[in-house]
Amino acid sequence: MTETYNQTAQDIINIIGITNIISVTHCQTRLRFVLKNRESVDDKLLENLPLVKGVFFNGGQYQVILGTGIVNKVYQEIETLGIQSVSKAEQKAYLKENEKGMKHVMRILSEIFIPIVPVIAATGLFLGLKGVIFNDTFLHLFNASVADIPQSLQQIVSVITDTVFGFLPALIVWSTFKAFNATPVIGIVIGLMLVSPILPNAYAVASPTSGVKAIMAFGFIPVVGAQGSVLSAIAAGIIGAKIELFFRKKMPNILDVIFTPFMTMLITFLIMILGIGPVLHTVENGMVGVVEWLVTLPLGIGGFAIGVAYPLMVIIGIHHTLTMVETSLLANTGFNALITICAMYGFANVGSCLAFAFRAKNDKVKSTAIGAMLSQLFGVSEPVLFGLLIRWNLRPLLCVLFTSGIGGAVLSAFHIQSNSYGLAVIPSFLMYIYNAHQFVIYALVAIASVGLCFVLTSIFAIPDDILVPEAIIAKEIKAAQAEAHILRDQLVSAPVSGQVISLTSVADPVFASEMMGKGAAIIPSDGNIYSPTDGRMSIVAETGHAYGIETVDGAEILIHIGIDTVSLAGTYFQTKVEQEQIVKQGDLLGTFDITGIKDSGLDPTVMVIVTNTLAYMDVVQIAKSHTAIQVGQHLLSLSTDD
Repeated sequence: MTETYNQTAQDIINIIGITNIISVTHCQTRLRFVLKNRESVDDKLLENLPLVKGVFFNGGQYQVILGTGIVNKVYQEIETLGIQSVSKAEQKAYLKENEKGMKHVMRILSEIFIPIVPVIAATGLFLGLKGVIFNDTFLHLFNASVADIPQSLQQIVSVITDTVFGFLPALIVWSTFKAFNATPVIGIVIGLMLVSPILPNAYAVASPTSGVKAIMAFGFIPVVGAQGSVLSAIAAGIIGAKIELFFRKKMPNILDVIFTPFMTMLITFLIMILGIGPVLHTVENGMVGVVEWLVTLPLGIGGFAIGVAYPLMVIIGIHHTLTMVETSLLANTGFNALITICAMYGFANVGSCLAFAFRAKNDKVKSTAIGAMLSQLFGVSEPVLFGLLIRWNLRPLLCVLFTSGIGGAVLSAFHIQSNSYGLAVIPSFLMYIYNAHQFVIYALVAIASVGLCFVLTSIFAIPDDILVPEAIIAKEIKAAQAEAHILRDQLVSAPVSGQVISLTSVADPVFASEMMGKGAAIIPSDGNIYSPTDGRMSIVAETGHAYGIETVDGAEILIHIGIDTVSLAGTYFQTKVEQEQIVKQGDLLGTFDITGIKDSGLDPTVMVIVTNTLAYMDVVQIAKSHTAIQVGQHLLSLSTDD
């Protein structure tokens, strides 16, 4: 398999262009390139590579989807090719300098919430287990009730289930400081100030029956805690980080250690408590209210709209904004109906993958579908989205959008909502174990979504070209390529004297990968190039470094002198023939100066390639590698289907 990964790495680099690559890194499923010119890359060529599941461009990165496990092995091979590989941090720094507008906002939100999603998801599981165990119906199976559980144990469990949401603003401010390269510990202290028990609890102040009132600063400014306020915490983090970075630049070194944190905490806390904090909390409550209104619209209309919109948000990369809204929903209501609706996109994707896997006759498409489905089952949707849905005429995407909308509509109509977020497809069921009714309805709708999308995709969205077996496609390609010529078996002679080496061992990845076709190579002992066969000169490069011959037996032969010798612009080369000229085997085509090429730091190896290789049953090097060969001796054997 190592050869397969090496071949894939070489093919990817050759198609993208080694000089087009600024840097490359990888994540769990994708190679991530920063390119000089994204438009020069042929997406179709990349997508046709056996291990490539799809490609897309997002956030300034050209991303090649390979899948979990495979990407690491291909990346290791890329590193051996001399490509400038960088760490994720280095590439992120480069992208930060070049991104603007909405992409900049999306990246910041992503960096803020990704570190805290795991603890919120874990808290959701704790809440789910608490909902099952501290349930009279469940406890009745053991002849017990919630009243039998000691109050001390209930309090201990509440510490486990309530801490994250109780101190959520502190976590968000900490993460925001970290995202802006400020000091995270200052951020977490500011966040703890915002939810200090000394301040009136925001939830208690909002409850008319609690008797808790806001502190009136200066007699007219209401001061309360920021419990559940995500927007306020983000604002505090951004303001605090900017203030700290400002003072770090201005403050004398002797005062920096003490006074920069002092000024940062003081100014940020006063701005938030006495200024924008209450305003942002009101705005945030309005956002939560809009989502709750959408979800409760009659006949599931709002759920359908959200279900259809979410996959489109994923495509254009703005779905991270929903994380902020989901966090607010959880902090303010304890539940998250938004992720419940959005989750149907994942189940619809599974149905689409199953349809492709069952109906496709093309082995590569079938393999892509199965691999993409396995990724989607654990929440990674990009292989499905870009490897199947967008790649094949958009009809599969329309089926997924419709299914996601229908699933969302049904769930909203039944008022199904999770108690967490961060879990997708198979793990997502854990977010509903807190209530049997919620779990059963969610499971039934999820399974139905898989089935509906499978049927719709199978009937309306499977493209005709993947219903044809690969063997038939390969035969048609060969027939089409041979159509212009009546191919016959042929022997191709050496165009130059020297030492034979395999084409795959040359130092040019394009030729070594046999992307241009199969053939052989010769390390030349003299500088004369002769025609290896009878034919017509289809190519005579002005620089003299390459010749193309169409033989009388239908072969298309490329003779390429040296590696990167086009950069010499004709120096050390002389041509003796013209394009369209008829030549015989042994005719002198041109000359080249081996010493001059070497002195220029270039490799003079001569490559002989059959560029219409696919039209033949086989192209075989018959001269043994690492042996001497003379002009006119047989080098290659070309055999047809006959």
